[in-house]
Amino acid sequence: MIFLRLFITFFQIGLFGFGGGYGMLSLIQHETVEHWHWLSSSDFTDIVAISQMTPGPIGINSATYCGYTAIINAGYSMPMAILGSVTATFALVLPSLILMILISKLFMRYMHHPLIESMFKGLRPAVIGLLGAATLLLMTPENFSTPQEDAWQFGISCFLFASAFYGVMMMKINPIRMICYCGIAGLLLLY
Repeated sequence: MIFLRLFITFFQIGLFGFGGGYGMLSLIQHETVEHWHWLSSSDFTDIVAISQMTPGPIGINSATYCGYTAIINAGYSMPMAILGSVTATFALVLPSLILMILISKLFMRYMHHPLIESMFKGLRPAVIGLLGAATLLLMTPENFSTPQEDAWQFGISCFLFASAFYGVMMMKINPIRMICYCGIAGLLLLY
């Protein structure tokens, strides 16, 4: 039963997850943590971190790890968890595959039609909103602490967040380098 729920959930996320992997994170978090309770908030934070470090799209990586962790947390064995990974990943990719096959020819023919252009302009704010939601979802006490719990960790976390944002957006530092710089700074300042 959990495999069917996993498939349907990730199929829906794949169908409605505009904006790429980061846009899907808020949908994945809502479904796996809040709706089905397959993962804890801490599990999801770890999955996002691992998904960012591994090669490949973050949405697909997250689906793979979420499928695995959900099945393990349900008490199944490792081979079944691997099947959970495959199920979630396949379900996430399937809507895009079907849609791309069906509309690729039509899109090429009508991509400059005013109605199609207007539709894609209307999707831009939704994509920005989903990316903003993903950012806010990661600003949790597990990642940033709170001023009441550990003021030093909270201050350093906010400083690193602001530094990374400024470094990537204003100074055009390569995001991979910025991740390494922030990781080293976090190690030195927090431990």
